[in-house]
Order: sequence, then structure tokens, then C-alpha cells
Amino acid sequence: MPKQTGIKEIAKNRKAFHEYFVLERFEAGVELFGTEVKSIRAGQVNLKDSFCTVKDGELFARGLHISPYEHGNIFNKDPMRPKRLLMHKREILKLQSRVMQEGVALIPLSLYFKDSRVKVELGLCKGKKLHDKRDSAAERESKRDMERALKERNTA
Repeated sequence: MPKQTGIKEIAKNRKAFHEYFVLERFEAGVELFGTEVKSIRAGQVNLKDSFCTVKDGELFARGLHISPYEHGNIFNKDPMRPKRLLMHKREILKLQSRVMQEGVALIPLSLYFKDSRVKVELGLCKGKKLHDKRDSAAERESKRDMERALKERNTA
């Protein structure tokens, strides 16, 4: 069977971009079981309320919901179980120290296939205040209005 190549996005955490400023991005592998991978291929993933924690030098994604595989059997796992993320030890320790010192959070931003492996994009994020959310919404709206005006001018 030929190996798949390229990147195919599975799920994106849009709520994270609304709630947080993304300071830095990292890539990590995900330790999964067979039926979980099949469920991911079917697109049955939810990243909405997920976050990452470091415990005993290991990185875990919590709140990452992977629905049970519908054609599965006794080998289906709990959809809300903590998934271990795979990164180098020194990277994990560096992230842990930044989270402890700077008061930032590790949030999964997207889940994707890179070649045939499931990867998660982590963001080192700082929480937005209410006025920051309003500012970013106003900025997005003005950008949309400018693009609409340019499009109208070019077609007329």
C-alpha cells in the first residue's frame, strides 16, 4: 500500500483564535489507538474546549473529543480520555517552564494528517480580554468591508 504524502487538515479550533492571542506554534504527534485513527479519518473530532497539561514530564491533550468508531467493537476507547502528545523531552520541559512563568496556556489549534501520521498544532496562547475580542472583531469587519469595496470597484 503506498504511503500518503502531504498535509490534510482534519479539524481546526476556531474558538481558540477568538479567545486567545497565539504567541508561538508547535507541532506534536498524538498517541492514538486504531479505532481512534479510523474515527479521525471520518472527521469525528472536536477540539473546542481542549487544552494541554504537562504531568511527570509528559504532555497530554485534555478535552480533545474523538467520537467512538461506529463500526468498532470492544477496542473503542473513551472519547474524552487524555491523549499523550509526542514531543522531545527538552521541548516539553521548555514549554512547561514558559507556562508556569509567563501565565500562558497550551491550546491545540488544529489536528491534521502529515503524510500518514496524525499531528496536532499547539499554540502557546495568552488570553484575550473582552475589549481585545471587540477590537479583533471590529478589525475583521473593517477588513471585510474594504475587500468588498475593492471587489465592487473592480467589477464596475
